Amino acid sequence: MGNIKIPWSSLLLLVALLHKVSGLSNTQKKMLFCFLELNALHKELRDVGFTVLGFPSNQFGKQEPGENNEILSALKHVRPGNGFVPNFQLFERGDVNGNDEQALFTFLKNSCPPVGDSFGNPTNRLFWEPLMINDIKWNFEKFLVGPDGKPVMRWFSRVNVSEVRADILKYFSQFVQKAI
Repeated sequence: MGNIKIPWSSLLLLVALLHKVSGLSNTQKKMLFCFLELNALHKELRDVGFTVLGFPSNQFGKQEPGENNEILSALKHVRPGNGFVPNFQLFERGDVNGNDEQALFTFLKNSCPPVGDSFGNPTNRLFWEPLMINDIKWNFEKFLVGPDGKPVMRWFSRVNVSEVRADILKYFSQFVQKAI
């Protein structure tokens, strides 16, 4: 975790919002699998200039309550557990929506259309103000940023990483064709 400089000209980035899975409902089992899929995606595509960046947030159901120095340990020993270590850059926890959102997420959200127009029932689930239509709706929402630094795609949190992978490969193929 920490500050790194990202050479935009050489990378395709997948920005993923993360949280440790605190229970084992069916939805949470899917999210647990998402960690493993993100590792696999990063491993598969890193040699062609792709990387995954993970940004923990506590704004969705207060599911990431630990301190920054506890996040990696929780991933390794609690959820997903079994010694899991992300093979991608994991940043410090921060706000992705609302008055205190990080500038990166203001940029990403303003560059891609929202994934939906509903927050469902935000009471006791969403912890920021004001609620805006382009806000990130839940953990594991994902953005693809091209090598020029411009966001090109955005996926709802429930979209499987396998579908995201297919979209990334299609984009990468189109990007390579334009360069030829």
